[in-house]
Amino acid sequence: MTTQTKPRLDPQTARQVIDPASYAQWTPLLDTFDRLREERPVVWVEAADDVHPPFWLVTRYDDVMRISKDNETFLNNPQTVVFSLTEGIEFAKNLTGGSPHLVASLVTFDAPIHMKYRKLTQEWFMPKNLRGVEDEIRQIASSAVDRLLEGGNEADFVKAVSAPYPLHVVMQILGIPEEDEPRMLMLTQQMFGGQDEDLNQSGVKNMTTEQITQLVAGAVKDFEAYFARLTAERRINPTDDVASTIANAKVDGEPLNDRDMMGYYIILAAAGHDTTSASTAGAMLALAQDPEQWARVRADRSFLPGIVEEAIRWTTPVQHFMRTAAADTEIGGQDVSKGDWLMINYVAANHDPAQFDDPRRFDSSRSPNRHLAFGAGAHQCLGLHLARLEMRILFEALLDRIETIELAGEPARSKSTFVGGLKTLPLRFEAA
Repeated sequence: MTTQTKPRLDPQTARQVIDPASYAQWTPLLDTFDRLREERPVVWVEAADDVHPPFWLVTRYDDVMRISKDNETFLNNPQTVVFSLTEGIEFAKNLTGGSPHLVASLVTFDAPIHMKYRKLTQEWFMPKNLRGVEDEIRQIASSAVDRLLEGGNEADFVKAVSAPYPLHVVMQILGIPEEDEPRMLMLTQQMFGGQDEDLNQSGVKNMTTEQITQLVAGAVKDFEAYFARLTAERRINPTDDVASTIANAKVDGEPLNDRDMMGYYIILAAAGHDTTSASTAGAMLALAQDPEQWARVRADRSFLPGIVEEAIRWTTPVQHFMRTAAADTEIGGQDVSKGDWLMINYVAANHDPAQFDDPRRFDSSRSPNRHLAFGAGAHQCLGLHLARLEMRILFEALLDRIETIELAGEPARSKSTFVGGLKTLPLRFEAA
């Protein structure tokens, strides 16, 4: 490989790309990604003070798609799959005995172990099996709309519907008692929203890296303690839920080790609802800003699948993943060396005008809509069919029973580089 001079990102833009607060300021962030895609679509991000390991930022759709699908050249496991500061990575290694991953899960595994673990629960989340729980999901959606309407004609849609609804669906499939759902939500928000003072429930702005890392690690430890007890119960009295499948699973004839098993529970319990919550709130924001589109889909439900898919692209709840180059390679005309760390930024990719015409516009008729919000390749989201089903069923219930919606205040996004979306969405609505 010929040696190239690495195109380096200026310090101000580098800070913006890794700063959780930047992801709460959506328009300036998208402006930055537009500029980078044009000028330096694959750019080296290096901190002068070693506050984080250096990495390649990848912003073009085609490049992100290629990396996502090439699971032999671009690995999940060698370094952390979520951007972390050096202090946080060292904390994780000390806590786990050397692994940079606080949680060992499907997200952190490479072939061949990844597919062996994925197959343990994959059938649960296929369309043919989800049909068996569709009626139950409809009941959950109907109850969610009941509670929304009972509260009057104004509500924070995130707190009233988009957070508790997918949480309840996933917990029912997993086998978590309803009385434990608030705890699951709190731990998820601390793990994914640890950088946001509202979501982590600390009320502390500008927490230090050590404080955030300890908060996230504490949430993981609490998750593990909970699921250790659940595992013991399901091994004695297995039921027909996903928890029983995991508790009694075997890979290559051996039960899962404790760390891998706890990671499996955590990824399903946390990622299984937080991302759907974000997409659902994103759809409601777009429709509240466009009353004609709300009226159109109320009159013609054939528009609904397009609204669901566009909401997932437009919102992009999982905002990035990291990969590690397994060999010398090239991306977007730029040489990448073996061992290099890369950020594939899904927000940037899903707003690439080369792939999506007028990408900042919410367009329910967008077709094709080959967004990357679910990832691609071997690590494509396990629950993508469930997410689409949940959103479609909920919106059917909302459209049946709500005549009009409009904003009742200023929405706010979460401060998070990883999983993000609206944390508040004040709406005013009129029942049908």
